[in-house]
Amino acid sequence: MSEHRPIKVQLLGKEYPIGCAEDEQHDLLIAARFLDERMRKIRETGRVIGSERIAIMAALNIAHELIQAQHEIRLLNQSLASQQALSSLGPGGGWHE
Repeated sequence: MSEHRPIKVQLLGKEYPIGCAEDEQHDLLIAARFLDERMRKIRETGRVIGSERIAIMAALNIAHELIQAQHEIRLLNQSLASQQALSSLGPGGGWHE
């Protein structure tokens, strides 16, 4: 088990120490960079003011995209399962003389 150590991430120019296992630090830094980019884009629109509100909007947008992606994956898995079921019946479908 990896030891948790604080790692500093920057969001909108402000530094936050986050406890993280050593083997997950790289992924945390990537996630923080991704979130920071999203927050900056929202701030640039000028429609949302305040870092807390910007963070909430970024989190909601990311959560929405995650839910959409999960839905797409479910649909693709269902389609794949249907195709596999049809192909397992052999050529010409499941009815043979």
